[in-house]
Amino acid sequence: MIRKFLFLIVFVSISGVSLAQYVEVQANYNAIGDCIFSANNNAKVPMYLHINFADLENTTFNEPLPYIKKLEPGFNDLFTLQRDLDAGVPRFNYEIKTFRSNPTANVDLNFPYLIPFREGTTTKVFDVKSIDGFWGAENPDSWYATGFETNSAKDILASRNGIVAEIVGESRGGEARYWYHTWTNSITLFQADGTLVCYHNVRCNPNEIAVGQKVYAGQKIGEIADKTGKLIVLIFHDSLFNKEMSFVIPQFVVNADGKAEIVNSASQYQVFHPVSIQELEMTKREKRKYLRDK
Repeated sequence: MIRKFLFLIVFVSISGVSLAQYVEVQANYNAIGDCIFSANNNAKVPMYLHINFADLENTTFNEPLPYIKKLEPGFNDLFTLQRDLDAGVPRFNYEIKTFRSNPTANVDLNFPYLIPFREGTTTKVFDVKSIDGFWGAENPDSWYATGFETNSAKDILASRNGIVAEIVGESRGGEARYWYHTWTNSITLFQADGTLVCYHNVRCNPNEIAVGQKVYAGQKIGEIADKTGKLIVLIFHDSLFNKEMSFVIPQFVVNADGKAEIVNSASQYQVFHPVSIQELEMTKREKRKYLRDK
């Protein structure tokens, strides 16, 4: 049996910040000469892998293009390059990239996000005039963020189901290549549609929330970090064909019936968390466990 192992550490650079993720891609030849690809995601949250073959001999690549694979934490099967039985073993050259979010995300722009305060809270929407420091020294050419302000609440709740990808306090530590952005006092979640959401000006309790943990719409994820009562929410994802992120303009729930709309700056809203919205991305078991008292 011929065995070939390819171990690759991939680095993706966005706006000068090195966002390295360790993804191990393995290609094994079996007894008949087929080449079986797999990958190991060493992160605690899902990652996305892009593989591009520049050259193929004695085989064909039959997967949809571009090949984008969501990698769950741990081991992941990918695909098999089947040997042309009238030729030798498959030979190939390829490049891979990894992304923290889905670089080809098909975003539902009408998805109803919860305003991230306790139900019954009154909040004012304000214009976010700058996201300086989000990408370090550089800002994207095009971006969108939503600002909420309240004096009647301190708890921050998840607007949508997600997996905790990063928690940052008043200062950052560790290697910059592992950062999702450069903001402090923030929590970043990986969402079901492959996007990321960053809540900025948040203080999290490490005993209540941890990286890799799944959280649900309406679940407490932190508190306002200072006395301003202001919270900034950004929803964004990678782009396969350029270096800049794509930002999402979300719609938030504005009444008890679950109506969602793009919120207006300088307007006040009462916070509603209808069960019909909270349960949208929950399994039956999760509904019974987390919404039984609703």
